[in-house]
Amino acid sequence: KSTETSPSVVLENIQGCSPKCLRMLMENISGLSVDDDFTVEVIPEINVAVATFKKSVDTEEFVKKCLQNKRVKEFKMTARLLELTQSIKAENIPDSVSTDYITVYFESVRNGGGPVADVQLFPEENSAIITFCDHKGNT
Repeated sequence: KSTETSPSVVLENIQGCSPKCLRMLMENISGLSVDDDFTVEVIPEINVAVATFKKSVDTEEFVKKCLQNKRVKEFKMTARLLELTQSIKAENIPDSVSTDYITVYFESVRNGGGPVADVQLFPEENSAIITFCDHKGNT
């Protein structure tokens, strides 16, 4: 088992819970406050939300609390850790941006990046897949 745990938790099957309700539920379960302590990104196309903790939180314990929570059970939601990854997708990239620029941008520590292993540019959808040498770069 890895000693490093993801700072993000995936909540699945969220269609019965509005984004505002979901945020309040997460605050109730965690005892933390949305925006200050964690962010919630709702992805309605695949019926999930991802909570990413800014503070050091035992996310495995948070998942357990979610799965035991009465409201989470009523909504028939599930929770699991988001697996650590070395690749991210960047969207809304202007046509004029080069792979070199993207590499330098995402290697910037100031931008939360790290050493980049590869950049695949998809100009037709204005996006790129950035693969880091280590998953720590994709913050």
